[in-house]
Amino acid sequence: MSNDKKQTPANNNQALFTKDNYMWMLIGIAIMAIGFFLMAGGKSTDPKVFNDNEVYSTRRITIAPIFIIGGLLIEIYAIMKKSKTNE
Repeated sequence: MSNDKKQTPANNNQALFTKDNYMWMLIGIAIMAIGFFLMAGGKSTDPKVFNDNEVYSTRRITIAPIFIIGGLLIEIYAIMKKSKTNE
């Protein structure tokens, strides 16, 4: 005589992310947007002229990728961050 009732996990109406997680996600997106903005540009007025000082500037090959990677790390932190209230 076995019990045929199906056991279901407790219905937890708790949101996956909290307001704090979303705040960190927005900060990460903003930092990545700044990085992409810093990487943009470098268009020459004459298409036959290549100005390597504009294309290979420190801002584009060093600072902008640091901002983008920093934004991605903040996004990872925002997703992995646990809420303070664990029931």
